[in-house]
Amino acid sequence: MTQGFDLAASLARGVEGRSGAWAFIQGFAAHWAGPALGNDDGWTEAELDAAEERLGVRLPAALREAYRLFGRRQDLTSNHDVLLSPAELYVDEAKEALVFRHENQGAASWGVLLDSLQNDDPAVLIRLDLADKSAERWEEWLERLSLCFVEIILSESLQADEELCDYLDPDGDSLDLLETNFVRLPFPAYPIGEETRWFLGHDVLLRDDDGAAVLARGRTADDLDRVRDLIPGDWLNDCR
Repeated sequence: MTQGFDLAASLARGVEGRSGAWAFIQGFAAHWAGPALGNDDGWTEAELDAAEERLGVRLPAALREAYRLFGRRQDLTSNHDVLLSPAELYVDEAKEALVFRHENQGAASWGVLLDSLQNDDPAVLIRLDLADKSAERWEEWLERLSLCFVEIILSESLQADEELCDYLDPDGDSLDLLETNFVRLPFPAYPIGEETRWFLGHDVLLRDDDGAAVLARGRTADDLDRVRDLIPGDWLNDCR
């Protein structure tokens, strides 16, 4: 628990539905990635209405709520990959999906199928940018848009200031120490790609990308140093 914000408990509620997701993101912004969300951190209803008129589609309630709450906070949503602004939202060339997020080098896009836009909190799909364009297709990512935004906030927090974030190329001992010293967080499995696991320590958030990488985020530089001490190794940003 950090100053009244229990990340694990809040995340458990956040993965269950929209209201829990927004409460988690508000708490995480206030206690881990400040400043707290303010009235100017979201896009206006008029800007979202203009996007709907331009696109000729209805934006799902969860997308509107997320954009209204924190859509302008690039420090929360776009440290690595990019959350599109309302003016940048678009329908893909095949007229299959509304696209709202890009991987930072264009290797993937995230979207919602057009035939699910009537749902308040529809599933999110991912499309990889492949050399063989004929093989590109929308594939399942996460079952709800609100859950995807929780994932975005968590993942982008690991790509922030180097004083707070670091990267380790782990070995077997590293992963054993990760499992021993930190608590697995209740985040659903990703349906495609390799296994990704989230962990929490005392004021430290970590992600294991199927043993290929461990990313860590501390609330303070001292918190991050504590992780490096618990899991020794060649941390990328460790200048001690």
